Amino acid sequence: MPDESDKSIHRSPATGGCATTGGCATTESDVERMARLSAKARGLPAVPGVYLMKDAKGVVLYVGKASKLPDRVSSYFVPSADLGLHKQQMLEVVHDFDVLECESEVEALLAENRLIKDILPRFNARLTDGKTFPYLAITKRDDFPRVVVTRNPSDPELRGSKVFGPFTQSMALREAVQMLQRVFKYRTCSLEIVAGEQKNRFFRPCILHAIGQCTAPCADRITVGDYKADIDRFVRFLDSKRSVMLREMAIEMEALAKEMKYEQAAAVRDQIHAIEKLSERSTIGAGWQPETEIGYVDPTKALQSLAKTLGLEAPPRCIEGIDIAHLQGNETVGSKVCFIDGRAFKSEYHRFRIRSAENDDYMSIREVVSRRYREAGAGQELYPDVILIDGGLGQLHAAMEVIEQMDMKPPMVISLAKKEELIYVQERPEPIRLGRENLGLKLCQAIRDEAHRFAQHYHHVLRRKKFTEEL
Repeated sequence: MPDESDKSIHRSPATGGCATTGGCATTESDVERMARLSAKARGLPAVPGVYLMKDAKGVVLYVGKASKLPDRVSSYFVPSADLGLHKQQMLEVVHDFDVLECESEVEALLAENRLIKDILPRFNARLTDGKTFPYLAITKRDDFPRVVVTRNPSDPELRGSKVFGPFTQSMALREAVQMLQRVFKYRTCSLEIVAGEQKNRFFRPCILHAIGQCTAPCADRITVGDYKADIDRFVRFLDSKRSVMLREMAIEMEALAKEMKYEQAAAVRDQIHAIEKLSERSTIGAGWQPETEIGYVDPTKALQSLAKTLGLEAPPRCIEGIDIAHLQGNETVGSKVCFIDGRAFKSEYHRFRIRSAENDDYMSIREVVSRRYREAGAGQELYPDVILIDGGLGQLHAAMEVIEQMDMKPPMVISLAKKEELIYVQERPEPIRLGRENLGLKLCQAIRDEAHRFAQHYHHVLRRKKFTEEL
């Protein structure tokens, strides 16, 4: 996730009689509340950003983005504003808001998307379906690399690819890829083409070759060296500011307009907009969409491998991972993630604000385990097949101290230590050391890393704000 240390977080100062942090006094009327929020909104800096509407308890109700924070946020608190039925209901319980300043509208859009997916605010209807922003992948391992628009860059078929994005404008990306194919003549098909195969000479290329949009490596119409030279130029184009091509296209558009060829001029204008939007992207290493960027693990094989390692009779279906995170050293949160059949099951993710400790990981783990599994320990709920604690032997012992006091015990509790990547198992004196390529270990690492990401997310995005979801 991008470093937010230089971002400014704005929250309203406590006012006399306020019941909670950021909340409003119980004696404050609706008119006074709206006036207070409107004044705060008008005082925001005129920069792009993300705003988080909260109720009196500090629970986030809605996350939105803005190209200019004061214009967008203040529009909620205009008495004559018609926000629609859904948002109007939200406005009745909004008591405060926080904002995160961003460097650009693109960053604001990515931050909004990330926060909505992690917090799942009550009044957000969009961006909660798990859909992600797309990437552009170039399959560099192929003899004749292909250009692919994908929402899953960790797909095993794309292993070793050069990946750009995520891009915030899906339709513009696809339009730009189609238009740039006329210039760089790359292939977008899924054919498996091996250089030097004799059958290639007798293959009939598709219509893209006939209209000059592909050099037809499938039919042996271009050498490996010449094709890769075209791909290298395309990669350099994506990495550049593309100013030369845009200037040439602008001249062409003006010439067409002067000749009163307005439809053709409009087409060139749309192409210019599509190419310009190629800059509206982040990088795959920035961590905006970790759910799509983690390394691929075959779930079935990984679960079979893990069952063998742990001595289970059958592959575990439900695995829950637990982690502890400190936000600026004093606000501590715990996270619980859930994987079903080796895949993330996000509706069962949960955060815990730690009440018993600040920087004590062991006490924090005891609290999370107690709060999460007390119903299962009382026989009123099912345990997961495996509970995975992020940490070493000490963290495992802390969890087991709580579990031993429960009437019913979970079938398996393990911990995974970082660096050494040793698996500690309940009631076993020695840890299990697996090869780094072991699929069961890779699955445990993915669950551990997802629990860590989920716990740390506010720290990365709202570092200076000490912001955590109220549970």
